[in-house]
Amino acid sequence: MVNGLWHFSFTVSDLQRSIEFYCGLLGMQLRLCQDQNNEYTRKLVGYADANLKVAQLSLAGTSIGPSGHVLELVQFLHPIFPPNPPGTGRPNSAHMAFTVEDIHAEYKRLSAAGVKFRSEPIPIAAGVNRGGATVYFLDPDGVTLELLQPPPKS
Repeated sequence: MVNGLWHFSFTVSDLQRSIEFYCGLLGMQLRLCQDQNNEYTRKLVGYADANLKVAQLSLAGTSIGPSGHVLELVQFLHPIFPPNPPGTGRPNSAHMAFTVEDIHAEYKRLSAAGVKFRSEPIPIAAGVNRGGATVYFLDPDGVTLELLQPPPKS
């Protein structure tokens, strides 16, 4: 049985561009950047000729594993595959949600920076987060991300 979380990971097409997006726009911090061109990595990812660049990112006030990073970004230098279509409705799709205090201010700030959103922020009308607000947006590779403004504490 599992007993914790270590990190989330997204495969990206341009590691430096993704670091700039996640750190520059979203405020994450770069903890480690490394090349992984070794037998261990090839066995782990299941590609005999794999060569990767990897970045580990943290987020102030958030830690899910002993290493302190929350998100791992991976760029395959070899082999290179075409991207999956963006979206959340396909099996094996994923998204990562970030909490914010003022979703409308963040929506405006990120929109002005050219970030693509699926909609404007919408009020959450049902469920455990009723009274909050949420919106989906895309990273530079089309990975779905979410902003969530939790409901007011009662």
